[in-house]
Amino acid sequence: MRSNPQSVERTKKNLMEAFWELYCKNSIGKISVQKIVDRAGYNRSTFYRYFTDVYDILDQFERKLLPDFSKHQKLMASLTFRKPLEHLTEVYSRYKKYYLVLLGENGDPAFHKKMKDAYKELTRPFFQLLCENDFQLEMALEFCISGFVNLLTFCFAKNERLDIEKIMSEVWPPVNNVMQKILYRNSQIK
Repeated sequence: MRSNPQSVERTKKNLMEAFWELYCKNSIGKISVQKIVDRAGYNRSTFYRYFTDVYDILDQFERKLLPDFSKHQKLMASLTFRKPLEHLTEVYSRYKKYYLVLLGENGDPAFHKKMKDAYKELTRPFFQLLCENDFQLEMALEFCISGFVNLLTFCFAKNERLDIEKIMSEVWPPVNNVMQKILYRNSQIK
């Protein structure tokens, strides 16, 4: 018997929502397949049709929240740091309730890395123009993207409205100063 595609999507969505409700209150280690299916109103075999375990459902959940590079070629081609930051701010605003949990104190450290890696790729073309070598490039990407992701988390946790103009005018100059000093010092060490 074939399943109706809408029914399949609804079932998967219900399981993911049940998982999310549990994840917001518990660490991943305290969530079981049984707790998910009990909350969603399904049996374990239904869960295993869609997911291999609780880590798989978390991974699938996280993948839906990360940018799809095939849809972001324009952002990657723009040789400004502003466009990817605007994009990250918009995406963070849209998925705020998820990002606050996933990037928060009890969230998934792996998601933080996935998020940083995704935005490093989106900003790489911009930073390649500024850096003299791969080490400088990776250092600048790590510093700036980590800082921006953490800044977003901080602002959203405080319910501050994020204004990209304010960030660019108030946060970027001191960051740029620090980066210049780091890059200068690094060139002096050689």
